Amino acid sequence: MLFYARGSETEVLSQEDVREALCGVFETLGSKRRVLAVPPDFTRFNSLGGEITAIANDYYGDTLTDILPALGTHSPMTEPQMDAMFPGVPRGKFRVHDWRGGIEDVGEVPADYIREVSEGKVEYSIKAQVNRLLLDPGFDLILSIGQVVPHEVVGMANHAKNIFVGVGGVDFINKSHYLGASYGMERLMGRAGGPVRAALEYARTRFIGQLPIIYILTVRASENGRMVTKGLFVGDDFECFEKAVSLSRKVNFVQLDREIQKCVVYLDPAEFKSTWLGNKAIYRTRMALADDAQLLILAPALCEFGEDAAMDALIRRFGYRGTPHTLAAVASEADLRSNLGAAAHLIHGSSEGRFNITYAPGHLTKEEIESVGFNYAELAPLLERYRPGELRDGWNTMPDGEEIYFISNPALGLWAYKERFKD
Repeated sequence: MLFYARGSETEVLSQEDVREALCGVFETLGSKRRVLAVPPDFTRFNSLGGEITAIANDYYGDTLTDILPALGTHSPMTEPQMDAMFPGVPRGKFRVHDWRGGIEDVGEVPADYIREVSEGKVEYSIKAQVNRLLLDPGFDLILSIGQVVPHEVVGMANHAKNIFVGVGGVDFINKSHYLGASYGMERLMGRAGGPVRAALEYARTRFIGQLPIIYILTVRASENGRMVTKGLFVGDDFECFEKAVSLSRKVNFVQLDREIQKCVVYLDPAEFKSTWLGNKAIYRTRMALADDAQLLILAPALCEFGEDAAMDALIRRFGYRGTPHTLAAVASEADLRSNLGAAAHLIHGSSEGRFNITYAPGHLTKEEIESVGFNYAELAPLLERYRPGELRDGWNTMPDGEEIYFISNPALGLWAYKERFKD
């Protein structure tokens, strides 16, 4: 059932609009005994998820007993991050998702189905797993909160992904990421369908249909240098997601009339500290980059590759060296074969030799950057030349005549040369 749908390319919803809409939905749902909220974590700070969680907490009060940020494989949120994203929400309500140990199996997506939807690219079953807190029968409402935006693994982020990946388990996370990478992320990004979404829907409709989940989905965009809410969609089925996808493709997807020869991407230090997240600069721009293009990534806070020690070690060991290298490593190395999410990430982060990737990190050395297959550049002189606070998103001409395409936050959209996205 669709409880609320509002949004367009020209509309901007105020925070009061969002509050009024959500309180209306909550009233329609009726009184509840116990509520669980599943908002995004700090890596999705711009989602409005923090504000929505605060609205839910204001409405339900002590009835909202637990808040489980959808960490996926990301690091647990720090106190400063929680203060910034969830101001006023009691810290005692927050729980930390453990994607390896805090989960329960709820079903299995069969191998023959995965073979069918992947067009024969992979053939394995996938365990559908969720944080065991979701299965507590004491909850009569679960609020799954998040932003719909183009995504490199699933095509368009959120909805059931927030459950089976955000608060899901190792098997679904690893195998779904590898499924998307094997199928081809350029065939997925910006599209509502595809094999990963099919696997998510198989699991959602068959294994968690009994859970009282309401999806609260935002569509947001950057306008005049600030984040605005373009749409809000709330429902308990797929319709709310479809409506959000339709709007997101209009406001978060930039189709260019010509290819980019040099792209400069800035990684906000409050948001990006690892290449696991920072490689959105690669995922989200690759369809806009010309052959032999230069991709320059300015990363002041970059201090690690993976979001946890195990993933960091695998990235350092195998590097971003392209699909053939990664597939061969999966076949021969048990460590990587048992961490297919890491293998998928290595594929996503490679240019496949088509364009050049240079990282200018704040805290990793030249040797570290080059050891995983990237080019290295000193950060300070590049920040002096390409001043993020002064450049505008899109085409810029530097004083010496150099033309660049600047992106202030790669997490907010998808960029493509329109001839590569004719469908």
